[in-house]
Amino acid sequence: MKFNINIVLYAMVVVLLWAEATRFANAVTCSPVQLSPCANAITSSSPPTALCCTRIKQQKPCLCQYMKNPTLRRFINTPNARKVANSCGTPFPKC
Repeated sequence: MKFNINIVLYAMVVVLLWAEATRFANAVTCSPVQLSPCANAITSSSPPTALCCTRIKQQKPCLCQYMKNPTLRRFINTPNARKVANSCGTPFPKC
């Protein structure tokens, strides 16, 4: 069985481009504004909403970055924020 090298190379390029596009589509955009649905739960004793939990899960890779920011740290690095994250099944990472 004889393969055309151009077809094989083309197929490899297509697979690599698809893999890169998939990786790019799954990348997280760190934006603390995305956590705004959690503000009420963090600042009060209200339970987190489903939207809050979804956003915490999406933004989890960014939490260490947020805690390095002095302005954000005072909101993110609190016992109540950790309680909300734990309630959502997303414990804080060790930074």
